[in-house]
Amino acid sequence: MAEPIKVESFEEVVLPHLAAAYNLARWLIRNDHDAEDAVQEAYLRAFRSFDGFRGASEGRTWLLTIVRNTCYTRLKRDPRAEITEAFDEEIHGVEDDARSPEAMLVERANVQRLRQALAELSPEFREVIVLRELEEMSYQQIAELAAIPLGTVMSRLARARQRLQLLMNSEMKGAAR
Repeated sequence: MAEPIKVESFEEVVLPHLAAAYNLARWLIRNDHDAEDAVQEAYLRAFRSFDGFRGASEGRTWLLTIVRNTCYTRLKRDPRAEITEAFDEEIHGVEDDARSPEAMLVERANVQRLRQALAELSPEFREVIVLRELEEMSYQQIAELAAIPLGTVMSRLARARQRLQLLMNSEMKGAAR
């Protein structure tokens, strides 16, 4: 007979990664409300299956795998869900009061261009970029999370960076006209 789930253990393992879970869901689903729902659903799934968690993998990787799978399940159910509301700069923007208003305006425009370029990437490319660059996960952690070989992670990441650079360059050229 399995031991009862200890709420404290679940909270210790999973709750510290709420921001990372939402960040991944937000980038995969691209809708704030749906991302919140996906994270809530993923946390419920994680809680229900926590007795099977053996600590073999890092809690963050385990949880983000559940979040990823939940997001892809939602996207399969409703493919239109990926094309929704714009990213809210006020909520997700980076603040730094020490910079001049001009510098802040230029940086905000650059951040917006980067977000738009990221949004144009295919989900599998966007996923590896978000996990590596924003969540600072290792290649091995990404491979485990996405259930793909390490070499595939590296090639997807290289292609994603290349595609992102092309999108940013074309956006810059378009803005210069």
